[in-house]
Amino acid sequence: MKVAIIGSGGREHAICNSVRKSNKVKKLYSIPGNAGTSGISENINIDIENFEEIKNFVFDKKIDLVVVGPEKPLVDGLVDYLEKFKINTFGPNKFASKLEGSKIFTKQLCEKYNIPTAKFGIFENREEAKNFLESSNFPIVVKANNIASGKGVYICNNNKEASNAIEEIFDGKFGEAKNLLIEEFLIGEEMSFFTIHDGTTFKNFGTAQDHKRALEGDKGKNTGGMGAYSPSRLINKELENKIINKIIKPTMKGLSESNCLYKGFLYTGLMIVNNEPYLIEYNVRMGDPECQTILPKLKTNIFDIFIACCEGKLKNTNIKWDDKKSICVVLCSKGYPDAYDKNVEIKNLNKIKLNTDEYLFHAGTIKKNNNIYAVGGRVLNFVSLSSDLKDAKNNIINNLEKLNWSGGFFRRDIGYKVIK
Repeated sequence: MKVAIIGSGGREHAICNSVRKSNKVKKLYSIPGNAGTSGISENINIDIENFEEIKNFVFDKKIDLVVVGPEKPLVDGLVDYLEKFKINTFGPNKFASKLEGSKIFTKQLCEKYNIPTAKFGIFENREEAKNFLESSNFPIVVKANNIASGKGVYICNNNKEASNAIEEIFDGKFGEAKNLLIEEFLIGEEMSFFTIHDGTTFKNFGTAQDHKRALEGDKGKNTGGMGAYSPSRLINKELENKIINKIIKPTMKGLSESNCLYKGFLYTGLMIVNNEPYLIEYNVRMGDPECQTILPKLKTNIFDIFIACCEGKLKNTNIKWDDKKSICVVLCSKGYPDAYDKNVEIKNLNKIKLNTDEYLFHAGTIKKNNNIYAVGGRVLNFVSLSSDLKDAKNNIINNLEKLNWSGGFFRRDIGYKVIK
């Protein structure tokens, strides 16, 4: 069978790496892919916002399955468009993708179905939002309503910080803003909980703890993610049952009552407070870098899981996992998440010799004349599996030191809350 994976990040390289292990897959395409995917699939330079060109390519190459990785084409309705032409596509449709595309939609769903979440207010202009600050207790959370690649969330310690956040959002930093959210600040610890859905059935797909701040000690600006480890140190059976019964099942009920069946990955971003889960946000795809952290632990071939989801047969699929722990450290371009230089060559990659249970997933890279160049903020993802997370992280740090890339930086403290 032929498979096309939409996207160009570390998440898509990890998915590509998992799909290619299936003996049922004879040809693999990445649209557009990156320097890493070019070694295990054929990169196709098509703009992922050009739905018609993607459809034409799928028909021309007689592709059997399309897997949509990133959030924007999901929110924009790529799945609906391809399915209109009877193209087998893995990912949620446009209505279901509002869970990520509109934080206000999700908050209103929480309100209607009694899903535990932070108290919130919706504001349609600067003046209204700033007036609310006068009676607020700090810290407080200000959020852009639309998708913002993990960066549209501000934790504000005072009125000035919150006012600046409001100005940036309404000035269009994350696209046109007709409104924004202001939420109470929950004191707890974040956790990522993943499920995979076929429209009627869902199964757990791992947990992880992401590190969003740019600098060590969880300081600095929010990023798309500087690293992660799996499983989360917070997960236990009691908490898992609460997440499923208090959050995921009511959400699926809400979508179902709107005549929407959810098919694809669901990333439930949580705040855990005294073993009680509160929904922070939904993402309608695998997390990045959580995907790179979790997929190497998957024993069941992901292609079979995708097909089962598309055929509504996930219930009959036994998903098996490696018991080892996993950790991912992201190498970023200097300056990220602010401005950074592009087309910076990454030398010494040939010095990296990966052992069993070690992986290197590319993100913002391109290949030119057999050389690798950084073109994005998050560039490379180093992953290691081990029964001991400390050993796994040490393996990654050794590889990063061998690479010794002067154009980048990384956090040495990924997993610091669990690695002693």
